[in-house]
Order: sequence, then structure tokens, then C-alpha cells
Amino acid sequence: MHVMITGGGGFLGSRLAAALLARGTLTDVRGVRRDIACITLVDVVAPPAADPRLRSIAGDIAGAAFVDEAFGAGVDSVFHLAAVVSGQAEADFDLGWRVNVDGTRALLERCRRLASPPKFVYASSCAVFGGPLPDPVPDTQALWPQSSYGNQKAIGEFLVNDFTRKGFVDGRSLRLPTISVRPGKANKAASSFASGILREPLNGVDAVCPVARQTRMWLLSPRCAIDNLVIAHEAPASAFAHTRSINVPGISTSVDAMLAALRRVAGDAVADRVSFRADPAVERIVETWPVDFDTVFGRALGMRSDVDFDAIVHQYIDDEL
Repeated sequence: MHVMITGGGGFLGSRLAAALLARGTLTDVRGVRRDIACITLVDVVAPPAADPRLRSIAGDIAGAAFVDEAFGAGVDSVFHLAAVVSGQAEADFDLGWRVNVDGTRALLERCRRLASPPKFVYASSCAVFGGPLPDPVPDTQALWPQSSYGNQKAIGEFLVNDFTRKGFVDGRSLRLPTISVRPGKANKAASSFASGILREPLNGVDAVCPVARQTRMWLLSPRCAIDNLVIAHEAPASAFAHTRSINVPGISTSVDAMLAALRRVAGDAVADRVSFRADPAVERIVETWPVDFDTVFGRALGMRSDVDFDAIVHQYIDDEL
């Protein structure tokens, strides 16, 4: 079985690849469990490929010639994680649309030309929602995104739905919560602070929070995110009805509660490394995102969230420190 992971050199992509290698098998579009013979990691810079089952390739996913090269002799499953993140998509309008929309369309079009349709797992976002919203937000809520990134992800969901309806792919779109705590350096996502205000203090570095203490977010740990991506892939087509989009389980919590968890787990000296300085550009984006979701469908598929934010802090310490 040949699996492709776009964004394969990124934080989630590299961890997903490791999880799939450890797992060893996946079910194909017919529901047949097969050994994973090859995982192609696609990114703008070639990811490391230490395992003989890994193939690494770098290029532009919006380019048809590169996508042809990446697919090689054929692909059985695609995990499409590559994206221009929220803050960058808002700042660079053309880049966001090229990668997040044109790139998704290019991948789906290449899937369309395969001899048999592959499974296609698309990493969407809770940013597809906006405007006046019920609390919690149901799976069936209409999409009214309030940012370029949210609009681009919503279009990606509609593309996945239509290519699935036509039988070109067996698609499923996951509206992922903000993932925290991400290791490494901050990126250009508007939500980057949700990791930074924990990661930096735990590593002995001061951090600045760009939003108010009462700001609430929908959050999920890296471990649960990877588990839920695999669960979505393994779900049979019969589990879906009129839509292939899923609100992924998470926990709703405020910045203040996140810092309280950091204080309980790591102590006052660590928590006191966080200060506040408002960034209106970040606030404008984050305040459009919903903060609590009805995840009945996702949980029915077997998806899960973290117990609480203390557990997320402990997970980062265990996995990264």
C-alpha cells in the first residue's frame, strides 16, 4: 500500500508518518487491510526519510508536473496536511489561495486519474465557521468563514465532498482544533501563541500572549490529533451520510485556564514567564473562531479529545522535554 502525506516534513506530518510506520497496516478504499509498503512525504523542503519505507520529495503541490512525480506509480491513500497557515494566508492573499485551494484541487485532480479511487483525508479547520453561531457548534452548521484561511479551508471541504460524490476519491475532512502544544519555533498561524505561551516558559524562555486572558479556544493535543487522523482514515464509507466533514473532538478552554494548568504542573516561576501585549491582527482572526463544538459524529467514529489541559501540558513535557 502506498500512502502520501503532504506537509510530511511538518510537525503533524512527521508524527503521522511515524505512527503509520509503527502501525504497519491501513485499510484501502475497499475496506481490505493491507501492509504499508511506502509512505511518500511531500513538502516544500524534502523531509528526512530514515526508514526504508519512506520516500521524500520536495516541491510545489499546486504544480501539476510535481504532483505527477509525487504520485509515482500510484497512491492508495492521501493525508493532505500541507497548508499556508492562518496568519500567513491573511497576510499573503495570493500564496494562501495558491497553496490551500489550487494545491488541494491539483491533488484531487491527480487522484481522479488513478485507476481506482484512493482514500483522501483532508486537514480542515474550525476556522471554516464564523459569524453568529450556536453554542456548541454542530457538525451541520453552515460555513461562514471570516478569514482568507477559513474560506480556503471551506472550499477544500466542498472540493472533497464533490470529488467523493463523483466517485473520484473516498474523502473525509477533519475540522481540527488548534493543536497545542507544538514543539519547535513559532509559525505564522494566528493560533501559534496557544503553544508558545506554554512551550517557551517550559523551555526557560519568556513568552508574550497577543490576546486577552479570557480568550477561549478549541484545543487538542498532538497525540489525539494523530489518533483522530488515523480513525478518520479507517472509518468505512458507509459511516458517512450527506457530508464528509467532521467536527473533531477537543476541549474548550481560556488562555487564563491554560496558564493556570501550566502553573499547577510546572510551578509559579514557569507560569510567570508569560506576559500580555495585545496584537490587533491576531485578535481579529482568533475572535471569529468558535470555541465549543458538538462532536457527536466524530465520537461515534471513535475519535477522542484530551481529558483536560493539565494532561496536554504533561504530554508536552513527557514527549518533548
